[in-house]
Order: sequence, then C-alpha cells, then structure tokens
Amino acid sequence: MEIKLRNYKVTDTKPILDIINFNIINSTALYDYTPRTIEQQISIFEDKLKKGFPVIVATIEDQVVGFGYYSEFRFREAYKFTVEHSVYVANDFHGKGIGKLLIIELIQLAKKQKLHTMIGVIDAENESSIRFHEQFGFKTAGIVNETGYKFDRWLHSVIMQLMLE
Repeated sequence: MEIKLRNYKVTDTKPILDIINFNIINSTALYDYTPRTIEQQISIFEDKLKKGFPVIVATIEDQVVGFGYYSEFRFREAYKFTVEHSVYVANDFHGKGIGKLLIIELIQLAKKQKLHTMIGVIDAENESSIRFHEQFGFKTAGIVNETGYKFDRWLHSVIMQLMLE
C-alpha cells in the first residue's frame, strides 16, 4: 500500500467532499451543521489556491484517502505569517500514516513560504487529534470554552501552535 501525495485537482472534490461531509454529520471535527455541496467545496479550495496556499491530497492506488491545506489564520495584515491548517483522512483509512504524511508536507510547504507559525483549532473532545499534533511539535496555546454548539452541547476549541522558524 503506497501512499502518494500530490496537489489537489478539481476532480478530487467528490471524494474530498465525502470525507468532509462524513465528519460534518458524524463528528465535531468540523463545526458545520449542513453537508457541503460540490460547488461550495470547489469555491473554498479555489479561494485558497488563488491566495497562494496549498491544497494537497493523499492517494492509494489513485483513490483519494485524505487531504490537507492551510490558509490565513485571520484577515488582518499583521497575521500574514500565520496560517491555520486542516488535515482529514477518510474514516476507513485512519491509522495508516496518511495524516502524518500530510501534516509533514504542509509544515514543509509552510516553511518554504517563509511562514512563521502554524495554528490548529481542534475540538477539545478530539483527544486523538490533539495527541497527533503534539507528535509534530504543536503545543497547546490555549483553550477557548464554548466556541461551538453541535449535537446539543457546547464545544470547546483547543488552539495548538507550531513555530516554523
């Protein structure tokens, strides 16, 4: 089983959308309530690419099994050296090193772009994602309580940070 990474293509949107919508419906990994449409997701990725940010996919035998990207953390000019990232792996492919390859690649791309810091915003219930990020040097910078409401309960956001320089 060889995992390959490459840049996103529009034809990847459907399998990526399957991963995203699974997480919207079944988890607190995304704070959305409503599954996204293909048009919405294409627009989201086009915006990131237009701004010079990467969107990468992981494939096994040409099947998209994960993806990752980063983009601006906040919209004020002084934040231009800080990015927020996301990494998602298809539910049937967890534990196979796909997320590891994606995050390592995103960190390297961010360093090449001479960015200063990478942020992850993770639901506090997602302890496996918090541990995952810690493996790559991310530190908890803070917890913001009751930032989201999903599945009839308040959710807390853990802000994790990796200094790239």
